[in-house]
Amino acid sequence: MLPDCIKLKDIKPALSGYIREAHSMLHTDAIPDEKVVHDIRVLMKKSKAVIKLIKGQIDEPTFNREYITFREAGRKMQEWRETSVHRKILKDLRKKHIDIFTGLRDHEKINFLLRKPEPAEPSPEARENLEHIAGLLNKSGYRLRFQPMNNFDPHLLLKQLEMTYIDVSDHYLTARNNLKSSDLHEFRKKAKDFLYQLYFFRSLKPKVVRDLEARLDSLAQNLGRYNDLAVLLETLDYRYNGPAEANPQLDELAVIIRNSQDRYLSKVWPEAYSIFCPGKKLTNLLGFKILVI
Repeated sequence: MLPDCIKLKDIKPALSGYIREAHSMLHTDAIPDEKVVHDIRVLMKKSKAVIKLIKGQIDEPTFNREYITFREAGRKMQEWRETSVHRKILKDLRKKHIDIFTGLRDHEKINFLLRKPEPAEPSPEARENLEHIAGLLNKSGYRLRFQPMNNFDPHLLLKQLEMTYIDVSDHYLTARNNLKSSDLHEFRKKAKDFLYQLYFFRSLKPKVVRDLEARLDSLAQNLGRYNDLAVLLETLDYRYNGPAEANPQLDELAVIIRNSQDRYLSKVWPEAYSIFCPGKKLTNLLGFKILVI
């Protein structure tokens, strides 16, 4: 009964669908807008999660080739995504803290990030990047048409899901104990892998799995908001170097951003603890046996 419960036949169509949908959103004659950039990056994250799930049941060259393809496509969309996110965050902050931004009216980086680009044709470099991404996805989709993916062992898939869970738990403890932005970012990425892999196991215990997906999504969203603020501070090259070099308005803005980060993390840790508590097993979390041989 186990093979019928796990969505074995959905794996290849899902992966092919992610690639096809991402490719259809790309147009080389226009810079992708915020929604397109976001959606393509999500589809690439889902694709990476799927290819990791089946890693043990496909040959290594295939895994490496497709994983690198999805990673590169997502990374090349990153710059467009960060620019639009920075602008949105700063605009929201400006609405709430007009006095601070009045004092920062001559800050070059803030002004640059707040400036909405005029609609224009892509530069030669941007067009080349768009064509490269489209080419990567087109070739990947073509290769997958001929990749056999109909005889996955469901027990091995469940075992791989357990390995993903263990990996996320390890990154949770690292992030919780160190509180470094880089560790929090890695924890979020691993949690996303687990979230996107769970989709194929919904039918084993639909209510339990869907509830866990919702909790993971909320956790990842809050970690993502924290990371967006961390990247913004890095982009502004903000450092507090003591009163001699103080910029009161910029220092206050940084404190406000840090306070927002604290609020996001306060929502992350209780949920993360309930899901990835040290010693907890995936069997306890989901309520079905991981490996039956």
